[in-house]
Amino acid sequence: MTSFADRLLSFLTGFPLPAALPAGVSAESPYQQPAVQPLLTAFARQYYASPAPRIALLGINPGRFGSGRTGVAFTDPVALADNCGIANPLPRQRELSSQFIYQVVAAMGGPARFYQDFYLGSLYPLVLLREERNYNYYDAPALTAALADDLRLSLHQQVHEVGLRRTVVVCLGRRNAKYLQQLNQELRLFEHIEVLDHPRYLMQYKRRELPQHVARYVEVLSALIQ
Repeated sequence: MTSFADRLLSFLTGFPLPAALPAGVSAESPYQQPAVQPLLTAFARQYYASPAPRIALLGINPGRFGSGRTGVAFTDPVALADNCGIANPLPRQRELSSQFIYQVVAAMGGPARFYQDFYLGSLYPLVLLREERNYNYYDAPALTAALADDLRLSLHQQVHEVGLRRTVVVCLGRRNAKYLQQLNQELRLFEHIEVLDHPRYLMQYKRRELPQHVARYVEVLSALIQ
């Protein structure tokens, strides 16, 4: 049986760019870039070596400064080096979602323990930009419509080809959950969707209560693997 790492690498490096997008919007796939591919491969081989299905935590779509640079979801260059032990020559620039996620990962025993059970990914796996700034797949109805088939493809491949647990999926972000719930009603991929506030939202607007929100993540995720 192929490893989770091999299946994930095949999915990410092979996922197609969209055929057409609204004016001013572009999509980028970081996964085959020469600076990114070795880092993604090293991470996957280290933390996703077993073939076992994982419980997915699905964000929206990657940003430029997290997985857009490292290829690893919710993992900026600092977290990749300091938390995951994968040295890299990238600028040591922090990304808010990554900072939050790795507080959760640390609270759950560190990356080796966390990634045995969980997979960090996105509903749509490619970087979306508008006027050179991060853009979400749901930020404009025309964009959401243009990506409808790609969103279905992404979910289908992650579940059936990468290998996700189907009893539950954790959706990061309330607006993201609206679309995941709609897609799941159509595709019938997951039995249950657990919704948590998005890490970036918590870092931007709920920083004073951050320990409570980290604890909430740990509570929800720990219950899923008991």
